[in-house]
Formats: sequence, C-alpha cells, structure tokens
Amino acid sequence: MADVRAKPSVFAERFGVFAESLLTGVWIAVASLGVVTYPAAFAAGARHLRRRTGQTSGGLREFVGDFRAALPGGLLVGLAGWGAVAAAWVDVRAVRAGLPGGPLVGAVGLFAVIGLAVAGLRAAAVWAPGDRWRTLLAAAGRRTVLDPGGSFLLVGGAVLVVCSALLVAPLAVPVLGALAAAAVAVEERHRRRHD
Repeated sequence: MADVRAKPSVFAERFGVFAESLLTGVWIAVASLGVVTYPAAFAAGARHLRRRTGQTSGGLREFVGDFRAALPGGLLVGLAGWGAVAAAWVDVRAVRAGLPGGPLVGAVGLFAVIGLAVAGLRAAAVWAPGDRWRTLLAAAGRRTVLDPGGSFLLVGGAVLVVCSALLVAPLAVPVLGALAAAAVAVEERHRRRHD
C-alpha cells in the first residue's frame, strides 16, 4: 500500500518557514561571535533558508558546512565592513567637531555605510559554495542601486533588528534569521522580475 501523506496547509508551510528563519537567526548569531565572521554566517543562513523554501532537506550540519565554505572570503568582507563602520564613526566625530562641511560628509558617510550593508546582505543571500565574494558584492552593489524597493525593504529589516536589540536584546538574535529570510525574498523577487 502506498504511503499517502496529506499535503500541509499553506498556513502550516509558511509558519514552518517563519519558525525555521528564527532558528536560523540563532545559528547566524552564534556563527557571528567571531565579530568578522558575520558575512559567512549570513551566507550560510541564507543558503539554509533557500534550501528550506525549495523543499530540500538540510539542517545544522549543512549550515556549518556552508559557513566553513563561506569563511575564507567572508573574513575579508567582515574586516572591510568593520573598516566602513570605523570610517562612519570618524565622519560622525567630524560632524560633532563642527568642521566645515561636516554635516554633508556625515550624511554621505552614513548613506555609504547603509548601502554597503544592503549590498552585503544581498550578496550573502545569493552566495553558493565556490562563489567569489568580490564578484557577488559587485553584482549586489548594482542590484542595490537598480532595485531601490528591495533595498529599502532590507534597510527596514535591519532597523527592525536594531529596534529589537534596543527593546529586548535577546529578541534580536532570532530576528537576524528574519533579516536573512528577507534578503533571500528580495533577491528572489529581483530574479523573477528580471528573468
């Protein structure tokens, strides 16, 4: 006799993806404890969520394997990201010091850091083993500019993570997975529009 299983309801399927994204946020947070490992952690988390939405099995073991594969180039991206944050901090200090042109430089610096963060999220959302981070970031930078709607969605997701951390710090951990899921959804939306 054939094994007949009932197809899960749309609600159950979507709630399952939501729950998986929250668990993935915990994995991303733990993998990001190395401070410069956050790009590799997001890449592994996004790949895990792509597997989940594609009805492909995978769990913590696959996440760890993806994290290790993304780590070599991801470390350089993580260092560059912290360098950009340091440059933005210098811009803020220039604004506070009252230097001529400080507010303009501060605004440009802030927008540049936001743009780089969005491009980094978009690159991590499409990462696969064997991909070069430089190539991914260049393409993600173009998509960041050419798809402002998707980019603003990711900025909103990042704001949600920050607000969660400010209100209830432990809540920011699972919300990282929701941000990775948003990045995957934005990239899928962009791909469907341009295929």
